[in-house]
Parts: sequence; C-alpha cells; structure tokens
Amino acid sequence: MYKILEAKELTPNIYYMVVEAKRVARSCQPGQFVIVRTDERAERIPLTICDYDREKGTVTIVFQVVGAGTEFMSHLKTGDAFHDFVGPLGQPSELVHEDKEELKKKKILFVAGGVGTAPVYPQVKWLHENGIDADVIVGAKTKSILILEKEMEAVAGRLFVTTDDGSYGRSGMVTQTITDLVNEGNHYDVCIAIGPMIMMKFVCKLTKELNIPTVVSLNPIMVDGTGMCGACRVTVGGEVKFACVDGPEFDGLQVNFDEAMQRQQIYKTAEGRAYLAAKEGATHHGGCGNCGGND
Repeated sequence: MYKILEAKELTPNIYYMVVEAKRVARSCQPGQFVIVRTDERAERIPLTICDYDREKGTVTIVFQVVGAGTEFMSHLKTGDAFHDFVGPLGQPSELVHEDKEELKKKKILFVAGGVGTAPVYPQVKWLHENGIDADVIVGAKTKSILILEKEMEAVAGRLFVTTDDGSYGRSGMVTQTITDLVNEGNHYDVCIAIGPMIMMKFVCKLTKELNIPTVVSLNPIMVDGTGMCGACRVTVGGEVKFACVDGPEFDGLQVNFDEAMQRQQIYKTAEGRAYLAAKEGATHHGGCGNCGGND
C-alpha cells in the first residue's frame, strides 16, 4: 500500500496528492508518469508525475475528475492509501538527457494549459535547480481553475499567466501570449507545450509558423499506460507511435492531432473500436478487454 501523506483540492475538480512511494521517487524523472489503482478491482489510471522528493521518498500527483475512477480518487484523504502506485513509466523529458551547458545557451518556452500545468512544473523545476531559467506561460479558462501559480513562479525565469475570459493575468488564449512575446523581440530555441489536445494543436500550428521547434506531451490520451490497449495510438511523422511507451513526449510539429482527437472520440464506443480494429489491421492493438483486437 502507498500511503497518501497529503491530499487537498486545488480548485473545483482538480486534486493534489503527495504519496509515499520510495522506489518511484528514487528513479523517476521529469516527463514520466505513474499508474495508480485505489484497490485491486479499481481502474488503472495513468498520471504524469507533478513533483518528487528523493530524500523523503514521495511523489506528487495532480489529477482532474473526468470519470468514475478519478471521482473515487477525489474522496481519498490524508492517511488513506493506494493499492498500486506503479512507475516510473514512459520516457523522461528530452531536456534531462541534454548537456546542461548547452541547455544554458538555449531560450526555452513552456506553455501549460489547465491541468497540464502539473507535468510542466517538474521540468521547469529541474531546469531551475540546474541554473537554467525558462519562460513559462500558464493558461486557464478562468482564474478559479488556475493551479500551481506560486509554485511555478518560484522556479520560472518569467511567468506569464493568461485566462481565456480575462479574469486574471493577460486576457486571451496562450497562443496570443506566445505571439505577443515573439513580437516583443523574444527568441525561443524550443517550446514545450502540455495541456488539452486542442490547445497543443493550435500552439504547434503557431510555432510552426514562427519556426520554433516544439515538443508536446500526449499524456491526455493515455489509458492503459503499458501499450496494450492501443487507445493512445498516434501518428508522428507518418509513423505509428503509442504515447505511453514511445512518449509521452513527441515532436509536436510531426503529430497528427486531428487524427488523434478523432480517434479518441471513436474509441469511446464499442462500434468505434470494432471499426478501428478493421481499419488499422495488424497495427491495431488488442488487450484493452473491450475491442477484442487479439481475439
């Protein structure tokens, strides 16, 4: 069992938990994720790591209530425990593999949307701890659902908060803030965008026009987390990839967002899963227990 040392609601429907998971904390890196289960019959839920403390042996997760599994999780309190807390899974952020002296020469921009602020935070924190400052844009629909502002402010070189409705910070979408920063004379060598699929799509559309290499994290489309169910199948540069095994980070300018988002909608129904199994043939994964892809 993995004890919850701290549990709190950040905003309506978004929750923060610090979990005692010593082995995960010892080896995890920014960009990776864990799979949690509340009991032996519960749904497997993949969640990107928000923070970790190797000395204390803790891992922090942030999640949004979007279904029955996360709704049940939202009722867990400090002192409760997870039945499973598996990880680290997925590939670490590309940044952790780069030479630190070379990274210091780069101008890095992070763009976080909604709950995507959580997986952006450990990357910005890691850079900060290694003497590298990054500009960070955090976007939310409205002020009441903005998360981790103070934490991000403590590690970002410059933090720009924007809300769609103008209730806090800059007014408008994150893409408008990117445009404003570039028009103000800022040059960026790389952009890392994490948030809703539609946000990442339009960030990449803009950064392609601005000639800024862009990395995205496709954690929003993960389900099983081990490559078995195929729900996170995505086409990147014309090749079939799976977000949970090959990612979750990919070259955003090579991701077919329209296909991925359409596929996710189709995948929700039994008829849709059968259609995808027929259409995708040998490249379709079974194993999810629903589509019968390997039956």
